[in-house]
Amino acid sequence: MFAKFFIDRPVFAWVIAIMILLGGALALKNLPVSQYPSVAPPGLDIAIVYPGAAAQVVEDTAVALIEQEMNGIENLLYMESSSQVGTGSVTLTFKPGTNLDFASVEAQNRIKRVEARLPEDVRRLGVTVNKTARNYVMFIALFSPDKSLDSVDLGSYAAANVVEPLRRVPGVGEALMFGTEYSMRLWLNPEKLQGYKLSPSDVVRAVRAQNTQLAVGELGQVPAASGQEMNAVIVVKSRLSTPEEFGNVVVRTNADGSTLRVKDVARVELGAQDYSITARIDGQPTAAIAIRLSPGANALDTVKAVNARMTQLRGTFPRASAGWCRTTLRNSSKSPSAKWPRRSPRLWCWCSW
Repeated sequence: MFAKFFIDRPVFAWVIAIMILLGGALALKNLPVSQYPSVAPPGLDIAIVYPGAAAQVVEDTAVALIEQEMNGIENLLYMESSSQVGTGSVTLTFKPGTNLDFASVEAQNRIKRVEARLPEDVRRLGVTVNKTARNYVMFIALFSPDKSLDSVDLGSYAAANVVEPLRRVPGVGEALMFGTEYSMRLWLNPEKLQGYKLSPSDVVRAVRAQNTQLAVGELGQVPAASGQEMNAVIVVKSRLSTPEEFGNVVVRTNADGSTLRVKDVARVELGAQDYSITARIDGQPTAAIAIRLSPGANALDTVKAVNARMTQLRGTFPRASAGWCRTTLRNSSKSPSAKWPRRSPRLWCWCSW
């Protein structure tokens, strides 16, 4: 009956078919991403920090031990690792559909089992497990157009004011900074160390022992003596902050009462924390921040959220009397892009993904 109705009225049938086609096109455009299956296998990234160690040392003393412990973890497809000077990483790839929350807990439990065999510096700095996508979805770089700031200045500003807000953006799994911030540098003189019969570990041990934060308590704290009318918190200055204070750290006290200080065997200055990582745009020093997606996050929505957050942070950039510069968003693909047309202070932000 219905078939005969539409056969006799072909124009009406075509109108209904076109309406269904248009409705399907509109529904496809607004279909939420959660309705699509997860194709890429989920993964965990284990980051290892071992300052000053060569790549082979990081591989033999930390990465290899963690790889052995991760064998046999549930739903693990494969793992891969890399070692560099002072850092290492182990990437675990699981079967599609694996719950990364449970996998992350299992990985951390296995790291705890091997932690006693790791070097002291690795245990002190910690081994972190991150639930992030493997590839970078976006790069953000800060640079000074008038060249009044070097890479260390930019890196310190980015680490203090930009990296943490970006990590809180929905969809961002990890924000890695390709740059460095300020740190107190002790450049040891090998000839003087040999002359005083010292080793670098002796200097490091002395600095750690004398650069600590102490809690010394209060005066007149309850229970107080009869007649005590007030109490006071004892404040002591224990953390060192200037090159002069680090230079005056006592390394050794001799039998005749003389002392050997850090400044006698080393040059102390405020410099970069790490000189092995640099980022440049057109030959100009920058502080770059790489953005990785969290598992299941949408790339386009995350990029839009990061751009909106950077627009909010633009008002906090340090101002310069030399003038203003235009902040621009550049896109290296055919995906949607945006521009910041208004002027922004001092720092030029460049984003691509």
